[in-house]
Amino acid sequence: MGAADPVERWRRARDDPSRAVLEGFHPVKHALRFGAEILEAVSPDPAALLELARSLAPDLAEELAERVEPVEREVFERLAPRPPETGVAAIARRPDVEPERILDDPSPAPAILLERPRRMGNVGAVIRVAAAAGAAGVLTTGRHDPWNPAAVRGAAGLHWAVPVARIDGLPASDRPVVALDPRGDPLDPASLPSRALLAFGSERHGLGEEEATAAPRQGDPQAPVELHPPAGVEQLRHLTLEVRARRPAPKPQAC
Repeated sequence: MGAADPVERWRRARDDPSRAVLEGFHPVKHALRFGAEILEAVSPDPAALLELARSLAPDLAEELAERVEPVEREVFERLAPRPPETGVAAIARRPDVEPERILDDPSPAPAILLERPRRMGNVGAVIRVAAAAGAAGVLTTGRHDPWNPAAVRGAAGLHWAVPVARIDGLPASDRPVVALDPRGDPLDPASLPSRALLAFGSERHGLGEEEATAAPRQGDPQAPVELHPPAGVEQLRHLTLEVRARRPAPKPQAC
């Protein structure tokens, strides 16, 4: 670790747009598996952490043993608002993510747009589902950073498994917009178009007028469809899996 006060250094990292703070074993584990550049990793009990890694992620045990530095427990507990019980935290370099590359991805996978989300835990849950379902990426609008440590924690570090970026507003794109909102028509996942941009509103107020009226209803596949916020993450899982299921099967490759 550097010579600067570690608590101050980690505080700065939480606000640094080029850094991501990982709190807990699972975020660190997934970040490593998906190629994150770890700049610093600490634990108040490296021996216990190594035992945990050997149990849950034996493929990463040696790497964690080499990377993680010991830190006093009193210091560790000041590095995060909720110190992770699994006894490890890390600072990683954020990957460069261009929103245009998410939108221009030619694969049939959907992209996710979250309009002005407020609860970072929910953002993390969406990212986790999007990564598992093979979405093209997750975009957010509003003032909150989707790389906030709470979102990274909620996503279990899967920000490195799917592109995640913040944008200013509804992007211009050739993707068909599917606005998911309580004011819409009943949802039929089987009718989702290929390469859909699934637009979700905020937890409290739903989609704004611009997004909710992105296309007329009249049988248009871009018309708003009904989605109630409490079931949002679960329905997102079904939506993305539905689109994923309709992808062409990959061609077999030689071993």
